[in-house]
Amino acid sequence: MDLDDLPRKKTGPLTDLEKEDLSTISADELQERVERLEAEIGRTKQEITSKQASRAAADAFFKS
Repeated sequence: MDLDDLPRKKTGPLTDLEKEDLSTISADELQERVERLEAEIGRTKQEITSKQASRAAADAFFKS
């Protein structure tokens, strides 16, 4: 069996965040958390858009 065939465990900050007990956090802190996560989602989406544009430009260049 190849190691690439084995399922990968999710690790890292996002996994830690998903496992966090939210019941101990106040409503105000949860709201701030949501706002910060939404900002991070926006930042991530901008990076995806940038990478897709770069890829499209490279594809267009090499097709010519």
